[in-house]
Amino acid sequence: MRYYVKKIVSLIMVLFLIMLLTFIAFQVIPGDGAISRLGVDATDEEVEALREALGLNRSLPERFFSFLGGAVHGDFGKSYQYSKPVSELLTARLPATVGLAAISIILILVISVPLGLLCSRKEGGAADRAVTILTQTLMAVPAFFLGIIITLVFGLILKWFQIGGYIDPKVNFTGFLQYMIFPAAAVAVPKIAMTVKFLKTSVLRELKLDYVRTARSKGNTERVVLWRHVLKNALIPVITFMGMVIADVLAGSIVIEQVFNLPGVGRLLVVAIGNRDYPVVEAVVVYIAAVVLIVNFIVDLLYQKVDPRVRMR
Repeated sequence: MRYYVKKIVSLIMVLFLIMLLTFIAFQVIPGDGAISRLGVDATDEEVEALREALGLNRSLPERFFSFLGGAVHGDFGKSYQYSKPVSELLTARLPATVGLAAISIILILVISVPLGLLCSRKEGGAADRAVTILTQTLMAVPAFFLGIIITLVFGLILKWFQIGGYIDPKVNFTGFLQYMIFPAAAVAVPKIAMTVKFLKTSVLRELKLDYVRTARSKGNTERVVLWRHVLKNALIPVITFMGMVIADVLAGSIVIEQVFNLPGVGRLLVVAIGNRDYPVVEAVVVYIAAVVLIVNFIVDLLYQKVDPRVRMR
């Protein structure tokens, strides 16, 4: 229990520090949100009136604690560009980002775990060599290039999906899933290649340990040894990698969202930075930081569940 309390307190302190640094950084960056919204042709009176309405004339401590108090309650103010609550904009973009992350993770796990175990069992065989060559090739392919290839082949040539035809899950959930499988594949394929490599290396290392020899001596088949004994211990480095992948995708796969025209958090961040929409940028940065911290916290907890030898203090 003490470990959990320490981790939660640490998580809150780090998140507070990130919020503080984010707020300070956007006060130092040149530019004015009021001028960005009104345009360079606005008069000084109009700019001053908007700055007053947006609270930009208040002192930095007042603005920070106002930002902090609002963030605690999920209120990040109003967007300069859209004149809407930032929380509303962020909530509207989450389905695309979360859907992309969920489908990507499912694809990675369903494909990489069996492939990693197959390569381990058939090390040096034809299947292992073929998978190794394929994974080495796919690891070198950037996600954005793979996304372009998928768009070209499955969108333009085979017409399996309409390019840029994102479907809101509230309107048609089945159509949403059918469209999201393609950007999810662009995210997942390079990660599948890396996960297979991690898992294979970890499994081969575990197979050399004494407990595996003991399990075999009890008459267990190779399949039982792999799935019941080896896999659990071999998952430790894979869990670390998967935690990074989940945090990365949930934070917003900016390039993939651009390629497939997904209204996700990544695109919202890019547009907000271009328009100097600081409330939106600050909210997205806090969201990304919170996702990374929470995912890392969950990964730490999974270590204990997967391998009790990992002591929590």
